Amino acid sequence: MRDLIESGTMFALILALTVIEAAALIFWHRRTGRGLKPVDIIGQLAAGAFLLLAALLAIQSAWWGWTGAALAAAGLAHLFDLRRRWTAAT
Repeated sequence: MRDLIESGTMFALILALTVIEAAALIFWHRRTGRGLKPVDIIGQLAAGAFLLLAALLAIQSAWWGWTGAALAAAGLAHLFDLRRRWTAAT
C-alpha cells in the first residue's frame, strides 16, 4: 500500500474512478432523466478530482506551477459548486 501511495498510483487510480463515476452518472441522467444534472455532477466531483491531481503532481515532483494550477482549479471548482448550491437553496 505504501508503494501505491508514494508512487502516486493510488491517486491516479482514484482520479480515474472519479472520471468513470462522473461519466456513468451523466450517462444515467441522459438516458433516464433521473438523478443529478450533469452540471451538478461535475460541480461536485471536479474539486476533489483537481485535489487528487494536485497530490499526484506533487508526489511525482512535477513543476510547482502545475501543482499550483491544479490547486487553483480545485478552489475555483469548489466556489462554482458552492455558488450553485447557495443559489439553489435561496
